[in-house]
Amino acid sequence: MELLHIGFGNAVNADKILAIVSPDAAPVKRHVSHAKEEGRCIDATSGRKTKAVLIMENGSVVLSALLPETIRGRAQDTDVTDE
Repeated sequence: MELLHIGFGNAVNADKILAIVSPDAAPVKRHVSHAKEEGRCIDATSGRKTKAVLIMENGSVVLSALLPETIRGRAQDTDVTDE
């Protein structure tokens, strides 16, 4: 299991991320709103503006204050194969 740092001391299991998206699109806003209503939303922004939304395998939604590009770059850095 690889933990991926998503800002402010928070980390998620990198193997369980389905998507890393920007929170600006209306469908993403609706998805986050539904997740909050159902108790599936984890706010890891520490009170800052949400800049990335992580959709997890189990249906949870994780909000991060880091840009999607930053999180993607960190995820790619953890993808080291054993050769």
